Amino acid sequence: MRHETYARTPPDSPTFSNNSPYHSSTPSSASQGGQAIFNGNGSPSKHISQLMELNCSVGKGRRKINTTSMALESSASMPSLSPHQREQQQQQQMSSSSGMFRSKVDERVSANGGNREPFLIGVAGGTASGKSTVCNLIMNSLQEKRVVLLAQDSFYRPLTEEERKNVKQYNFDHPDAIEWPLIVKTLKDLLLRRNVKVPVYDFVTHSRKEGVDINVEPGDVIIIEGILVLAMEAVRDLCHMKIFVDTDDDLRLARRMKRDTLERGRQVDGVILQYTTFVKPMFEAYVSPSKRNADIIIPWAGGQNSVAIDLIAKHIRTKLGQTDLRRIYPNLVVLPPHFQIRGMHTIIRDRTVSRSDFVFYSDRIIRLVVEHALGYLPFKEHQIETPTGETYRGVSFYSKICGVSMIRSGEAMENALRACCKGIKIGKILVKRRDKDGLGSELLRRESPPVEEEENVDDVDSDEDELDLSKLPDVLYQKLPSDISERYVLLLDPLLATGYSAMAAINTLKAEGVLEERILFVSVIASTQGVHQLCTKFPRMKIITSEVDAGLSDDNRVLPGVGEFGDRYFGTEKDDDEFIVGSPSKY
Repeated sequence: MRHETYARTPPDSPTFSNNSPYHSSTPSSASQGGQAIFNGNGSPSKHISQLMELNCSVGKGRRKINTTSMALESSASMPSLSPHQREQQQQQQMSSSSGMFRSKVDERVSANGGNREPFLIGVAGGTASGKSTVCNLIMNSLQEKRVVLLAQDSFYRPLTEEERKNVKQYNFDHPDAIEWPLIVKTLKDLLLRRNVKVPVYDFVTHSRKEGVDINVEPGDVIIIEGILVLAMEAVRDLCHMKIFVDTDDDLRLARRMKRDTLERGRQVDGVILQYTTFVKPMFEAYVSPSKRNADIIIPWAGGQNSVAIDLIAKHIRTKLGQTDLRRIYPNLVVLPPHFQIRGMHTIIRDRTVSRSDFVFYSDRIIRLVVEHALGYLPFKEHQIETPTGETYRGVSFYSKICGVSMIRSGEAMENALRACCKGIKIGKILVKRRDKDGLGSELLRRESPPVEEEENVDDVDSDEDELDLSKLPDVLYQKLPSDISERYVLLLDPLLATGYSAMAAINTLKAEGVLEERILFVSVIASTQGVHQLCTKFPRMKIITSEVDAGLSDDNRVLPGVGEFGDRYFGTEKDDDEFIVGSPSKY
């Protein structure tokens, strides 16, 4: 049984050291950690709303508990204590607050730079199925990333005296042989980018070696491998990707016999007895059924499957380049970032830019977003003859589409849609806006209560998840194509803030008979809260945007944002000390 853990740091990593035994190009010991905020099938858990509320520029200032005010409150509540006792109790309170964060969610967000965390992969399969080979090939394919490899076998629980006396009858393939709480804690810590210590299991004494725990630093990619990794829900739910290595039973038995006799000096009869008594029954009871929990099943009979490894490595690189929102919500589409888009955003976000430049570069971004959104419409194959007499097999555009702009800022996107789709019908929806985006301050400005224990986070129900649709802002005006129920609809709004106005418009479209999967919400900038709202309430609707901003301010402005888009675009914003528009352009 393998119990090593490995880590590799790329040469360009700031933690790379040629003298370190744990950060070399050769495998060396490492460890695991982390907790995923979202469950395995991509649906957000209950405390996602809390994360989205706090994961914003203003929220970042509120995440950490105010140590000064806490000290004052503590002093007031302990008048009978001496100054020395009071100071000791205050220090204990501060040290027990997990780095002075309001909750584990806040600590996780801060530890990962606000929107990214390591990518955790669970690899399972029967004994001698090729799990280690798959893990090593994945590591070799991600040489530019720091990869930490952990083995389930490192976390065997020490046997009791009675169990040692009958060790031949002890079932090491049963889930009870593993200390799962320690695995979960280690993975959660690694996902928080904390250093962890991984135990070293002694298979001779069947206990953990004292004083030789391996210190492991976090990495970009964490791999946990073992026969029962996908059978245990607590570990499975942490994984961003779940892989099952599928190998024929006879081949696995032959590999195990070869390994145990040559590498571990065991007798053939003993290997077969252990396989038939423990290994095979546990495989059928726990390992094989866990295959249905896998995202990817790799056939590994031949010992090589380079196509699968290449696809997995490519997927991991893609996910590492995405924010957590994109990992969770497959219906969120963000334009591929490049310097042109970033440069145009820099211009339109500048408070001193002239209106003419704001309009010019906003139109450019809008055109890119609209073109990208049109790529998600259906098409059909179409064959034509070119002027040279040759046949060209192409596609024809889907004709039953229309646009709907949300008055007023959404009208800024109409010209781009007309330029892309000749003669397209465009409807309009006017939503009554209060408090910047649709709802009263008493509903929008709720703050999640401080949560000190991580177990309590899932118990915090968000009212947003059970939002009464009657509380959505009113639709004051609508003019839509008469046959809109037969069309795909591009709903246009350049700025997605809280998402409530957009939800009111989407509900209007659905009431007119438009299928949810036929709606494409198109925006220039979206906040994390708005994305969460729409993706949660309308999972079959595509959301296309050019950038996702950190969040909302207390008055529900998108941050860092672009200000009032409609006023800046149509030139109706008043100059004041807070916002300067119309100064000479620098560009």
